[in-house]
Amino acid sequence: MNNKKNINNPKNEISKDDKTNKNKVKTSNIKETKKVIKINDDFKSQNFIYVKKLKNIFIVIILIFVLLVARIAVLQFVQGNYLKELAYKQQSINQIISPKRGTIYDSTGKVLAKSASVDTITINPAKIEVPNDKDKTQSLKEKVAKALSDIFELNYEETFAKVSSDSQVETIIKKVEQNKVDQLKTWMKENKVSIGINIDEDSKRYYPYSTLLSQVLGACGSDNQGLSGIEYEWDSVLSGTPGKIVSSQSASQQEIPNAQETYIAAENGSDLTLTIDFNVQTIVEKYLKQVVDTNNIENGGSCIIMNPKNGDILAMATYPNYDLNNPFSPNEYLSTTYDSLTSDEKSAALYKMWSNKSISELYDPGSVFKLITSSVALEENITSPSIAKDFICNGYEVVDGVSIRCWAPTPHGYQTLTNALENSCNPAFMQLGARIGTDTLYKYYKSFGFFDRTGIDLPGEASAIIKAQEDVVNVDRASMSFGQGISITPLQMITAVSAIANDGTLVKPRIVKSVTNSDTGSVTTINTEEIRQVISSETASKVKVMMQSVVENGSGGKAAVTGYTIGGKTGTSENLIKGGDSGSYVASYAAISPVEDTQLVLLLTLYDPPIHNHNGGTLAGPVVSQMLTEILPCLGIPSDAETYSDDLITVPEVRNKTITEAEKILKEKGFTTQISTSNDKNSTVVVEQMPKPGATLSQGSIIMLYDQDTQISTTVPDLIGLSRYNATNELKKVNLNINIDGKGLVVSQDPPKGSVVDAGTVVRVIFK
Repeated sequence: MNNKKNINNPKNEISKDDKTNKNKVKTSNIKETKKVIKINDDFKSQNFIYVKKLKNIFIVIILIFVLLVARIAVLQFVQGNYLKELAYKQQSINQIISPKRGTIYDSTGKVLAKSASVDTITINPAKIEVPNDKDKTQSLKEKVAKALSDIFELNYEETFAKVSSDSQVETIIKKVEQNKVDQLKTWMKENKVSIGINIDEDSKRYYPYSTLLSQVLGACGSDNQGLSGIEYEWDSVLSGTPGKIVSSQSASQQEIPNAQETYIAAENGSDLTLTIDFNVQTIVEKYLKQVVDTNNIENGGSCIIMNPKNGDILAMATYPNYDLNNPFSPNEYLSTTYDSLTSDEKSAALYKMWSNKSISELYDPGSVFKLITSSVALEENITSPSIAKDFICNGYEVVDGVSIRCWAPTPHGYQTLTNALENSCNPAFMQLGARIGTDTLYKYYKSFGFFDRTGIDLPGEASAIIKAQEDVVNVDRASMSFGQGISITPLQMITAVSAIANDGTLVKPRIVKSVTNSDTGSVTTINTEEIRQVISSETASKVKVMMQSVVENGSGGKAAVTGYTIGGKTGTSENLIKGGDSGSYVASYAAISPVEDTQLVLLLTLYDPPIHNHNGGTLAGPVVSQMLTEILPCLGIPSDAETYSDDLITVPEVRNKTITEAEKILKEKGFTTQISTSNDKNSTVVVEQMPKPGATLSQGSIIMLYDQDTQISTTVPDLIGLSRYNATNELKKVNLNINIDGKGLVVSQDPPKGSVVDAGTVVRVIFK
């Protein structure tokens, strides 16, 4: 009934009771809902989804931002310098300014190596074109390639490949002479080619004397860098620092007009002055070539001349030599087999041709080394030069059951040390080595510098091969005592002999005397370097006198030079580098001159002479004589006649004359004077003179002049064992004169050592 009434109600009205009931239901439902709604799944609405998407987008944006910042940081801090440099290279044009390589002079100022201006031809292939016309561009490139190949005598295909390349710059040819450059300029003018072909100033190395000093100087390659010798060792000093001109270019690689240009001047290389004397070097090379060619010496030879006082190398030669202006062309000795060699063999052969035997090739010095053994024995007071029957030679010496023979077919019998050196007797020096002992020998080997390179400013210096001391047995020591079984360089040997010649002081060899900055003119001197005192001056003097006896009385007589005192020692050794049974020898000769005040030491070494003529005395000796006969006067070294005149001068009477008058008279006679007065020389009268008038003295002797207030006394030094030169100098130091009787070493003197005498007194000295 109720439902029906509601349906029939046209206004669809709800009764008051129904409304009340409905509100109650709603309230009940709400309360019920509050009580029972518990949602287990996330509530999803459209707005919530939008918020989540925005959050993800925000995270992505932040991530991208972080990556961008990181990338910027990498570009700025990690790759910044690289990219900056890359951009600079792309935006700038660098034109290199080549520095001038330093000149090399000898000690007298002669030019040994110099650089002359030449040109390098380069092209910019992209600029060789006719705009917007490929056919004409191709024709132009062919025309340019033909001209370049014809003018410079180049292969056309290779030249055309360069002209057609995509490279920015291609080098056509370096070190072009001026006449070729003029031809190119004429062609460019006639054919109206003004861009794309570049003529850049460069320099080329010239050696005015071609083969002179070749292994010492070394040569330069096409890039002006040193290949060997001084050119290689001093390359950083000689080469200088390149300069450059920097300008800007656009993205199309075209130079930007009126852009700022930076000019950095080149620093030219410094000049070198060597210790080499051109005249001495020329003489040495002349006779070295002569002896090698004449005697068919298989492996050539080397020669060094050294000033023992300061270590200066006056000459250093290797033969066969080569043309420094064409260093990659084989010399006449190598050319006979060069074409048959492989590429690697050719390279090795050229390096050997460039090699300086004096410093890079080891050899067994043979009997020249007996000078070292003698020096050690005398310094250690094991013997002295003149002890009779000190040694015995029976033709051989047996050491630990091994028989080692003497070189001479006839035994030498009993000998003094001087005799043994004159005869170059192997058994005598084996006996001497046994007396000295291995420990002492090795101590002096080290002191003489055989365990170290000399340190000369040249590349390729070899190290000696010497058996370790703890491994040396008696047979080894016996062989080393006469110069076998010890392999050294000729430079080490001459440096040791020079120590003997220099009163026992070892000096480092020097070949570069000074360096001159060619831009500023400032000079840096390479100072002489004394290494150590190896033996005493007394021992050195004794050894030098024995060397003189070798020339005057022994096996070294063929090296004698008229008018000069020459000391020498021959050397003949088996070439153990090739093997002791190879039949290969090294002939050598060491010489000094003058003996008393030695100015030079010479060492000549000849490798693999013919078996029938391999003795150092007979093969090398005459060559040494030829060299020294010309070299000694060339260096201004006075002969004996000039140094020690046998003409005595009578001392004139100068008493009762003024000191000024007396000095004039005595100096005109050839005397030197010493005056002891504080008074006026023009008015003070000579009261006494010493020596007295009528005495006979040699030129340069001292005359002491006294006034009435002064008289000077001095003490006579010990002269026993000294040479003529040293004895004379010792007396001059204390204002005493010498009266000489005989040759050799001092055996007696009068007054004796320690005597107090008047200054100017004549001491009579007997030499033997």
